[in-house]
Amino acid sequence: MTAPPSDIKARQSEGLLELVWDENSWTTRLPYTNLRAECPCAGCKDEWTGARILDPASIAPDIKISEMDLVGSYALKIAWTDGHSSGLFTWENLRKICEAAKAASTE
Repeated sequence: MTAPPSDIKARQSEGLLELVWDENSWTTRLPYTNLRAECPCAGCKDEWTGARILDPASIAPDIKISEMDLVGSYALKIAWTDGHSSGLFTWENLRKICEAAKAASTE
């Protein structure tokens, strides 16, 4: 089981979600557009195949988080200014997104 981030901040003016992973004081800043594109809900990602349904090009470049809530001790629920709010980002999923972003930035 993946531990939750020790800190989560929505940086609205920058369009970034900042996550601090405590075990090695690793901070990731995810652009909202990238995070919205990774929504794991059934409307954005096929439940059976895992194929992406949401076209990333359809996401407004100025999208913002309108609401953010913890779900139990396992996930973050994000509501977006485009009206979408059904995605639950588990800590494991968020960690994978952060690791992929880190790997992409060092390539």
